[in-house]
Amino acid sequence: MLDQRGLTQSMSRKANCHDNAAMESFFGTLESEFFRLNRFENLDALKAGIKHYIHYYNHKRIKPKLKGLSPVMYRTQPSAA
Repeated sequence: MLDQRGLTQSMSRKANCHDNAAMESFFGTLESEFFRLNRFENLDALKAGIKHYIHYYNHKRIKPKLKGLSPVMYRTQPSAA
C-alpha cells in the first residue's frame, strides 16, 4: 500500500524507542490540543484544521524549553557569540 502511494516506511533501529520520540510527542500534543477539542464536518475540514494547527504549533505556540519562544522564533534568533 505504501509503494502504491510512493511512500517509504519509517523503520526504527532495533531496540531504540527514541527514534520516533519527537513525532510521538507532537502527535500526542496534536491529539490533546486540537483533535479532541474539535468536531469536523468532513475530511477537508480536518485537513485544513491540521494545516492551521501545524502553522500555529511552529510559529505561535510558545514552549518553555525554548526560552518561551515558538520553534520558528527560537531557530531564527541570532545566536549570541
